[in-house]
Amino acid sequence: MRRAYQGLRAEETPSVEPSKKRRSNQDELPTEAPSPIEPNKVTNTKSAIHTLVIIGQIEGHMVLPAQNKTTKYEHVIPQLVAIEENRDIKGLLLVLNTVGGDVEAGLALAEMIASLSKPTVSLVLGGGHSIGGPVAVAADYSFIAPTATMTVHPIRMNGLVIGVPQTYEYLDKMQDRVVKFVTGHSRITTDKYRELMFRTGELARDIGTVLVGHDAVDVGLIHAVGGIEDALAKMQELLHEKRKARRAHSTKKAAN
Repeated sequence: MRRAYQGLRAEETPSVEPSKKRRSNQDELPTEAPSPIEPNKVTNTKSAIHTLVIIGQIEGHMVLPAQNKTTKYEHVIPQLVAIEENRDIKGLLLVLNTVGGDVEAGLALAEMIASLSKPTVSLVLGGGHSIGGPVAVAADYSFIAPTATMTVHPIRMNGLVIGVPQTYEYLDKMQDRVVKFVTGHSRITTDKYRELMFRTGELARDIGTVLVGHDAVDVGLIHAVGGIEDALAKMQELLHEKRKARRAHSTKKAAN
């Protein structure tokens, strides 16, 4: 009986091995993983409008914790240079949902966006708080969603603060840079912007003002309330105006 049982096992083994072999061959078949989407990457696309997204916290000279969603200015600045140099890109659509962040990094991005030769349109979705305000108004035309908010407040400083007059003078000068940029690229006046910045009684643990949708338009900070359709329509309008101006310049040059 023992020999018969061993023979049965010997005969059953070949019938089991091919199935195992087939299964292992199936497991070894190569599978193509979907390629990751790289944000803010200038790609060869048929669209003449490039979209740049500013999300989370604008990261400056200090690296933020890994759990924070951030926009790194050292990544965005080369993208803006590439957008300016790429002849296939005719305009830039800027989409913001940011809580703010590093003041100098945010101003650097805002200055870069304002200095582009190509038409730019910004759209605030969710929030464009703190230093996100200058980034939003840096575009040629700005939109804000009806439910989006923008917080205007004085500059803050984290870490060690030396209690000397020079510290407060430095903060005041940095604050003046923000105020001058915002008032120079929007319809809001300096007095109105400072009044919103130092308003008390609206924020529970801070001074400042929260502007919701139409409020940002009413004070002159943002041009209009709208969404992605409005932003793209305005972009096409700006592109048409630029082509028209270029043709007029060419005609005038040829006549001379």
